[in-house]
Amino acid sequence: MISRKRILIFIDWFVPGYKAGGPISSNANLIDHLSEEFEFYVITRDTDYMESVPYTHIVTNEWNTMNNGARVYYVSADRLSFRTLIRIARQVPFDAIFVNGIYSLYFSLFPVIWFGRIRSNKVVVSARGMLSDHTFSAKRLKKKIFYFVARIMNLYRGVIIHATNAEEERQIRKNLGFRGTIRIAPNLPLCNKNLSFTTLIKTNGELRLVSIARISPEKNTLYALEILEQFVRYTSKITEKEKYSIIFDLYGSVYQDDYGAQCRALAQRLPANIKVNFCGSIEKDSVSAMLQKYHFLLMPSQGENYGHSIVESFIAGRPVIISDRTPWRNLNSICSNQKSQTANQKSLGVGWDIPLDEPERFVKVIEYCMGMGQEEYDTLSEEAYQFGRQISTDIDVLEVNRRLFD
Repeated sequence: MISRKRILIFIDWFVPGYKAGGPISSNANLIDHLSEEFEFYVITRDTDYMESVPYTHIVTNEWNTMNNGARVYYVSADRLSFRTLIRIARQVPFDAIFVNGIYSLYFSLFPVIWFGRIRSNKVVVSARGMLSDHTFSAKRLKKKIFYFVARIMNLYRGVIIHATNAEEERQIRKNLGFRGTIRIAPNLPLCNKNLSFTTLIKTNGELRLVSIARISPEKNTLYALEILEQFVRYTSKITEKEKYSIIFDLYGSVYQDDYGAQCRALAQRLPANIKVNFCGSIEKDSVSAMLQKYHFLLMPSQGENYGHSIVESFIAGRPVIISDRTPWRNLNSICSNQKSQTANQKSLGVGWDIPLDEPERFVKVIEYCMGMGQEEYDTLSEEAYQFGRQISTDIDVLEVNRRLFD
């Protein structure tokens, strides 16, 4: 029997955590898809993002075995040190190190320097969108300093960098001045072999919207609420406008208190027939069932290198209303209020991807969705579901992820 390669993963937060969003899902999905071909070992913290209380149902500072066979070492805050990480890593006869993220001292920088530069082990670094232009607005000065130091030190010499698409590769090379090997592999979706969805009642004048993302500038939460505010002004001339009803539920942790306060203040200004609920974070395993309670995912984010909630929305059979700054393009369904597609642009008919500098198009799409009836909505949902199946069973994507560790 051929022995499986052993991959040692470093990541700040991992399951059962869920508040850190995409990176947790990316790694959990990767392990689920490839667990029969590789042995995965994960070193992570014993708390979720922005939490201080350890997870329940895990053993801290010991190896834990997951249902898919992966082994996870949850390090407590009082024992987290470079010495501890080295000691844990020595327990695994690994073939490659898989580092997630860029800026974490213990889980990103240390493994790159110690295992990549000092020990000359094989190291693959997944940027997880952190070197993309859309993240540059946050902590701009610190990131500029990091880019400068990384270039001077040639920090990633000999390291393989993982990008999820060609645009992310371009931004990594530009921002880091990186000339080494970059391997492109789209993230893997939820490993769900029993894909199914149920329809949702859709009547004219009723709309249930959902967002699954941090309440943060990068996710453009305030912009989404401003779209609803513009929708109110747009419909102000409509007689009996109180007959329509919108519910917009936001699932995600607040990234910055002042930004969260702005979002809540705007939500409170909306009329009674537009109800915005701040629902807090949601566990990964509950996302699919929850999505099926809503008509559309509304998430006009500043940029995504993948967008797990977008893909899970497709898989759940729910169309999306998103920005044009994600890998999911040319989604646009038929809409009489929308600019026509160019002749060479094939539309998928599973939602809308709209430029952020055209908020009026978001408003008109919401108006269109508001007036949508059951038959049209069922058709749109079925198309989204089939697209989700196509994404989740793409063997080419599975293969390029497998090759990350060759």
